[in-house]
Amino acid sequence: MFEVVVPDLGADVEKAKISFWHYDEGDKVEKNDDVVELATDKATFNVPAPESGIIAELCVKEGDEVEVGEVIAFIDEEAEELELVEEDEEEDTNF
Repeated sequence: MFEVVVPDLGADVEKAKISFWHYDEGDKVEKNDDVVELATDKATFNVPAPESGIIAELCVKEGDEVEVGEVIAFIDEEAEELELVEEDEEEDTNF
C-alpha cells in the first residue's frame, strides 16, 4: 500500500486545501498521474501518484484543509495486480 502525501509546498507554506480529486476510490491510477489538486493562497499544485495501482482510500474530502506531510490517500498496488490476473483469466475463457 502506498501513501499519497501532501508534499513540501515551499516558501513557508504549511497548509493547503483540496481543490478536487482527479480520481475516486476504486479507480485505477498510473504512476505520476495527477491524483489531487491542492490550492494555497499563493499557488495551485497537482500531486502525482507515487506508484500505479487502485485508489484504495481518499482520506480527506474536497474543500478540506491539509498540512504538509499529511497522508491524504492510499494506493493499493496489489489490487491492480489482482485485477490484471482476473482480466487474463477472463480472456482465457473467452474463445
